[in-house]
Amino acid sequence: MFHFGCNYQTAKNFMVSIYNKKQSLANNLTFPVLVIILMIVGWMNAYADWPEFRGPWGNGHVSAPGDTKTIGFPIRWSETENIKWKIEIPERGWSTPVVMGGQVWLTTATTNGHDYFVICVDAETGKILFNEKLFHCDNPEPLGNKVNCYATPSCTIEPGRVYVHFGSYGTACLDTSTAKVIWKRQDLPCRHYRGPASSLILFENLLILTMDGVDLQYLVALDKKTGETVWKTNRSVAWNDENFTDQMTRDGDRRKAHCTPLIVDVKGKLQMLTIGAKAAYGYDPRTGKELWRVQYNSWSAAPMPLYDPKSGLAFIITGLSNTELLAVRLDGQGDVTDTHVAWKCNKAVAKTASPILVDGLIYMASDDGMGSCIKAANGNLVWQERMGGKYAASPILADSRLYFFNQSGKTTILKPGRTYEVLATNNLDNGFMASPAASGKSLILRTKTHLYRIEESVNSVGK
Repeated sequence: MFHFGCNYQTAKNFMVSIYNKKQSLANNLTFPVLVIILMIVGWMNAYADWPEFRGPWGNGHVSAPGDTKTIGFPIRWSETENIKWKIEIPERGWSTPVVMGGQVWLTTATTNGHDYFVICVDAETGKILFNEKLFHCDNPEPLGNKVNCYATPSCTIEPGRVYVHFGSYGTACLDTSTAKVIWKRQDLPCRHYRGPASSLILFENLLILTMDGVDLQYLVALDKKTGETVWKTNRSVAWNDENFTDQMTRDGDRRKAHCTPLIVDVKGKLQMLTIGAKAAYGYDPRTGKELWRVQYNSWSAAPMPLYDPKSGLAFIITGLSNTELLAVRLDGQGDVTDTHVAWKCNKAVAKTASPILVDGLIYMASDDGMGSCIKAANGNLVWQERMGGKYAASPILADSRLYFFNQSGKTTILKPGRTYEVLATNNLDNGFMASPAASGKSLILRTKTHLYRIEESVNSVGK
């Protein structure tokens, strides 16, 4: 029996599980069970607009699986059109905003990495409600690149609590009504070197962190109520790089990754998909036990995995070097490199922005501005077009439209399908590094300097 006292993530897992099962299940559901499911969906929509990096379903889709109702998201905007409010965000951060209960939460940090903050914004007015300094570091490691910053990992949120993460610089749980700290952890080591980037995910009673650095590579699950460690699992891949003398190996780059995990239901059993350096893995999210791995020669993976319940395939981007998109069957055990990779693709694969799956087609925007559409069943290229600009933010699907955001501030809106069809393009100042969020019929967009609420038929700009 499903209990209404569950948390948001339990409800999400339940709904995804229902969706992932055979279509015939829907025909066999009794009327009371259907009513319960509809009530759960309504509860989730009321309380969880955008609770984590890739949204309520972990895949960049705004609506629930199977829900095709038009919400009314904007298709055109500019600095003077369809902006309900716009506010400046101090310091620097690339984290995706999370939205729940009329609040928008995001992180920021000083450019030198000494101080780390969480900010809460009123979703209706754009007023900053809280701006709390959570952590300080006397000697942060220099980033050594122009892509990342010290506040890239996204928060995750559930009713009453928001969870904030800056990699090894600190993790905290706050009360959403007061911004008071409930617990903190600063004892989880990891030398990120190029800066932390993997975002948090919630699962049942667990808060799961990914720590893939140059010195240590592991996942750790914390009790979300207390912050205490429940399980910790080290990456199992053999590095075999002791005799390499190139600079990247000496620096430790080849052992790093920046991916955020995805938990999926595979024939009634849950798996956590996660991408590290030199291998992708499936774990039991409740225990951290490794179930399988696929090995390859790449590192610094950033895009989040995808999963297609109809085919049973997971889609994994391997990393910055020898970049490939792999389709992996999830019914294996141990090292399945030679047995469970259904297909590979290396054409215009995104290295930073996560891909998105819609109706059997995978869409990507590469770092150098090439858009592509690939058949999920076999990896065949459907179309490839120059979209322009560079892409770090991940796309979303809203009202059956694909929204892509580039680093120059341009948004390209596409109609999903087997031909490349641009519906609109829009521009904002300062460009996108953070991925977008959605709330109601609004887009919550974070540029390099500001936070916007974009909504149709709004003529004024709040400053």
